[in-house]
Amino acid sequence: MYEIRIHSRGGQGGVTAARMLALAAFHDGKYATACPFYGAERRGAPVVSYVRIDDHPIRVYSQIRSPDLVVILDTSVMDVVDVFHGLKPDGKVIMNATGTREVSGHVTYAVDLTGIALSLNLVIAGSPILNTPVLGALAKLEIISMDSAKKAISDMFSDDRNTRAAEAAYQELVL
Repeated sequence: MYEIRIHSRGGQGGVTAARMLALAAFHDGKYATACPFYGAERRGAPVVSYVRIDDHPIRVYSQIRSPDLVVILDTSVMDVVDVFHGLKPDGKVIMNATGTREVSGHVTYAVDLTGIALSLNLVIAGSPILNTPVLGALAKLEIISMDSAKKAISDMFSDDRNTRAAEAAYQELVL
């Protein structure tokens, strides 16, 4: 089973990203669950979402304590949450950032999800929406296929800027 923890702030699309990732995995013929963890949060508060993907039925629906992958949609969350807690020794990190970032002991990929969203005017209530571009980055890491990412996005959103955002992140992420 492949386990992913997504750290974001309320209003950035982290919960929706988890749902779309699970849907894309389903389109790839996998089993998947998405589980958000938040209380009476407000826009801008830290939010955590969890996704499990497997070739077999998934019988657990809970928080993920030892993820294979951590996705950080807003690096400022790192100031208040230990986003790397429990990350497996061979775990990977995708970070919404420009340039190269390094996280001690973990393979880290940086992609400017915010820049991509802003360039396509994917903004709601003043906040760039990061859920669709991050699916492209996850496809680049072969967590899901790009075709399934696009299908999951189009299942939820009719605006083609969302699939263009995923394509841009796929192209921008350097492995």
